[in-house]
Amino acid sequence: MRVVQFVIPGVGRRVGFVDGDDVVDVTSSSSSLSSVFDVFEASQAAGKSFDETLGGAASEGSDRLNYADLLAAKVGGDSTYLIAPFDHPDDHRVIVSGTGLTHTGSMKSRDQMHSGDAAPTEEPATDSAKMFQMGIDGGKPEPGERGTSPEWFYKGNGTIVRGPGEGLEIPAFALDGGEEPELGGCYFIDKNGVPNRVGFALGNEWADHETERINYLYLAPSKLRSCSLGPELITDFAFDELELECTVERDGEMIYESGPLYSGEEYMSHTLANCEDHHFKYPLHRVPGDAHVHFFGTSQLSYSTRDWKFEPGDVITISAEGFSAPLRNSVIDGDPVEGRAIRVVKA
Repeated sequence: MRVVQFVIPGVGRRVGFVDGDDVVDVTSSSSSLSSVFDVFEASQAAGKSFDETLGGAASEGSDRLNYADLLAAKVGGDSTYLIAPFDHPDDHRVIVSGTGLTHTGSMKSRDQMHSGDAAPTEEPATDSAKMFQMGIDGGKPEPGERGTSPEWFYKGNGTIVRGPGEGLEIPAFALDGGEEPELGGCYFIDKNGVPNRVGFALGNEWADHETERINYLYLAPSKLRSCSLGPELITDFAFDELELECTVERDGEMIYESGPLYSGEEYMSHTLANCEDHHFKYPLHRVPGDAHVHFFGTSQLSYSTRDWKFEPGDVITISAEGFSAPLRNSVIDGDPVEGRAIRVVKA
């Protein structure tokens, strides 16, 4: 099922699913369901799956909207527009995180970034290369066993998640912006503290690779940026093989084309189960009622090959097989106030 969330100006937010060229507006026939969170809560109460609950709430009388029109609508405009397909009523109960060094290409990019070499050496020379090799050696354990822990980073809470068509900021304190075309896993923690995977969405795990290049220990702050998800959340996606593509346009001209980017377990050094196990092994990540968005890494970044920096107005498009619509976001300036030193006052 391809789940979307959208807003009808003057009416409010809705939840629905893609059916051919249309979006079925489930909220129009079941007013108590206006978000993915509502659907999950209802599914838990009824002892049904998320898909059964959402599909069962639709009826022949449900309103239908043209998906292409929703994709083309301006966010915040007068027409019905899409928002991120996964969120929580309380943004501060969403943990956004990621796992890196999971793809062969990502190791090469990070190794070059951290070592300054044109190519990685035969023996792992950097901590990034060593971490990747640890994944190769132990990242795919037998079912039920715990393998090697992947790299993990915190990205923020729900306030930093952007939907399709929204801007990705370059903060005034940043040295650059950097696209990271990936899949984001979307989870709710049920009342018993059990993680429930709702599905996967296309994501742009926006970061600052120029800052990270100064010293790899700057990776943590380089990740504290906005990110995007959407336009649809696929609840039955098979996380085995996926081919993505990323492009960047500036003033109507293409300035970057990634070519094929391969993801999924076939192209990763860790299994999905191992990544999820290590994320949710912490009790802090199993608080009933919380939501999680977790990014699983990418095989290639433009940063390692480009001689330009992102500028406001650049348009980043991420598309993938199995997803019926691409994720498109423009780059925008951050708040200039953020470029000033923060003065802490006494309470």
